[in-house]
Amino acid sequence: MIGVLLLNLGGPDSLESVRPFLFNLFSDRDIIKLPVPSFLQRGLAWTIAALRSKKVIGYYRMIGGKSPILDITRNQAEALERFLNTNPPLPPLLKGGEEGIKYKVYFGMRYSPPFIKDVLMKIIKDGIKSLIVIPLFPQHSLATTGSSFKEVKRALNEFGVQVSEFRVNYIESWYDDPFYLDALSEKIKEGLDKFNNPENVQVIFSAHSLPKAFIDEGDPYLRHLHATISGVLERLGNTNYHLSFQSRSGPVRWLEPGTDEIIDKLAEEGHKEILIVPISFVSDHLETLYEIDILYRKIAEEKGVVLRRTESLNTSPKFIESLAEIVLSKKDYFV
Repeated sequence: MIGVLLLNLGGPDSLESVRPFLFNLFSDRDIIKLPVPSFLQRGLAWTIAALRSKKVIGYYRMIGGKSPILDITRNQAEALERFLNTNPPLPPLLKGGEEGIKYKVYFGMRYSPPFIKDVLMKIIKDGIKSLIVIPLFPQHSLATTGSSFKEVKRALNEFGVQVSEFRVNYIESWYDDPFYLDALSEKIKEGLDKFNNPENVQVIFSAHSLPKAFIDEGDPYLRHLHATISGVLERLGNTNYHLSFQSRSGPVRWLEPGTDEIIDKLAEEGHKEILIVPISFVSDHLETLYEIDILYRKIAEEKGVVLRRTESLNTSPKFIESLAEIVLSKKDYFV
């Protein structure tokens, strides 16, 4: 039996969970190094969470009172497990399931239940000896994949797991995986086809921003984003595209330009139709359902611009195939 662990950041499953989620997020010194000694970070994180929670609760209230990330990730895990264990055999390009290997797919969250540590404990109790760890972040960054992998390794070390007894294959990134690029391109084409004149549509690839200091120190996130976009453009042909960044907060220098700034710029240039592609997100959550669908759409409408968003990959068949391809390409690691 080979185990597969999908990693995501998580999100509050109720309005009451918003403050604890923010506390866990701001406590992670790997991604948010607050201007205090490390032993004071948790105390300051609790204060920040308390101050921000009222506003953030308002955002979640507008999208149904919780983040959908838990349900979506659970559905992704279940769909992937079905695909990997399918009978009749998998398609030719994804052969592996017919060889008698069985797969059990789990998922763990960095900042909300089910926490990575708790899920790893279950994986060990289930008798899994071989594990493939896949971050649900195609482009690698210390703030996402890096922090999540550290948590996996911390937990395994705490449990006293020996490498000889429990083999782990960490998937560092999959920003240029052909199946992933096919799945993303399919969603973009579907989005463009909803406009009367797709060739006139301005496409904004909107990624979660990152402190610029991360890139200056060698984080590959920006390079991976450009590679993903290049792979998509090869499939779609010449497209009027722009790369921008959203979800910036705090007094540090973030990657630019902001998505709202690009919308303003395109409107000033006379463009009337925009398609936003949430390039670094594979699941719907606050950044897509509130920030893009509500906030950015309102900004566009006030300027006479029609703004639409591509559907998130969520559990689309091509996306589940892409995850399966990643798993099956690594199974020989355990033979």
